[in-house]
Amino acid sequence: MSDKKNHDGDVGFIKALAELLRENDLTELEVMREYGDNDSLNVRVSRQTQVISQVSVPAPAAAAPAPVAAAPALAPAASESADPASHPGAVTSPMVGTVYLAAEPGAAPFVSVGSKVNEGDTLLIVEAMKTMNQIPAPRGGTVKRLLVEDGAPVEFGAPLMIIE
Repeated sequence: MSDKKNHDGDVGFIKALAELLRENDLTELEVMREYGDNDSLNVRVSRQTQVISQVSVPAPAAAAPAPVAAAPALAPAASESADPASHPGAVTSPMVGTVYLAAEPGAAPFVSVGSKVNEGDTLLIVEAMKTMNQIPAPRGGTVKRLLVEDGAPVEFGAPLMIIE
């Protein structure tokens, strides 16, 4: 894409794809645009969808007479099972791809639970379109939870780990 006009048009094209994705309630859209010999644009636009399921659990008989007393006891359990993406220390995936916790198979992982990290340290790799993208720590702290497994697929915005 040596022509500057192609680059300017590509931004509008990508914005139009994102709008099409939103308007039609799609989760992913992939397009290849060819301009000529050895000149093309491959675009993949995706978004994370939230799946909500309801589970009905019968309440214990002891909780019925004193619902006010039972509420504080449930609060800590609810906060731990809450969506990890909403945690203030959550590190989310900047792209769709496959997660690798180490630089190569059999190597030590970049981080593990309890690891101390500095801002900019490599946390893991997300492979997207055969490109290995190192994901840096957005802030310093301690890794509290790993939310993905090595080799697992991830969506854009999916929580990868918690750093506090």
